[in-house]
Amino acid sequence: MKNIGVILAGGSGRRLGSDLPKQFIVIAGKTVLAHTLHTFEEHKRIDEIIIVVHKDYIKETEEIVRLEGFQKVKHIVPGGKERYHSTLAALNVYKAERCNLIIHDAVRLLVTSQIIDDVIEALENNEACTTAIPSTDTILQSDSSRQFVNNIPDRSTLFQVQTPQGFHSDILTEAYNKALMDSDFFSTDDCGVVKRYMPEIPIKIIKGLPFNIKLTYKEDISIIEKLLLS
Repeated sequence: MKNIGVILAGGSGRRLGSDLPKQFIVIAGKTVLAHTLHTFEEHKRIDEIIIVVHKDYIKETEEIVRLEGFQKVKHIVPGGKERYHSTLAALNVYKAERCNLIIHDAVRLLVTSQIIDDVIEALENNEACTTAIPSTDTILQSDSSRQFVNNIPDRSTLFQVQTPQGFHSDILTEAYNKALMDSDFFSTDDCGVVKRYMPEIPIKIIKGLPFNIKLTYKEDISIIEKLLLS
């Protein structure tokens, strides 16, 4: 099956305090999106790339692809209000083709070739997988008021989710088909959709890296820039 890099680039810059969506700000001489695309473009096992972006930034995305000479980008499509709308947009493009979807947040620009390779290898024997790192902090679960501690889960079994996440396209499509029939459906994570609506499908955990961080706050910019230039 083809390995399709699905780059989700539809987010905003609200928490970053930027006028531009964070995937379009420049760090170390390139846009965040260009850094991410470069890693997928250079990966030998990625066959093609689809970018899902806010409809108002399609032209900017096309210009980045043109200027950087990315040859594997075959589709640039508009997403929607929520993250899962972007995944659905990608699924719609590949609805007639069974393939591996390697779904990645554009603002995790420090993703490595090794992580992508590990996800692709996992999909040879698994139908779904996610990159994650063990939690180094104790996690508190609050009560419904969000003011008091309700539970303290065992940290040894807790992981922090990263991307990329990988799926056989038919499995993810089936999970979303079931999810969209649920009037209470909402999700911020594709593995969560598979886990909830197709619990019989095991989701393999792939070892991530602590520096595979998601650009979220202004303070993250200097950290990411130092890592890129190191």
